[in-house]
Amino acid sequence: MPKPRTITLTTEEKAELIDLRDHADKPYLRERASAILQVAAGRSGRWVALNGLLRQRKADTVYGWLDRYETS
Repeated sequence: MPKPRTITLTTEEKAELIDLRDHADKPYLRERASAILQVAAGRSGRWVALNGLLRQRKADTVYGWLDRYETS
């Protein structure tokens, strides 16, 4: 069984994502920030994709968002 994907955020990163989630002009930025915060809080990417967002997404989509966030 594969190890669940995790992400560790600094206090500054978490605050930035919370602000983005709550105040971004573009809905897709709010959605992606929410997904990253949920994974950082311990949810699996699969759970977030299926239950944690307004619309269901593919788990690979959420993992792609995590990959891009980590490389930025």
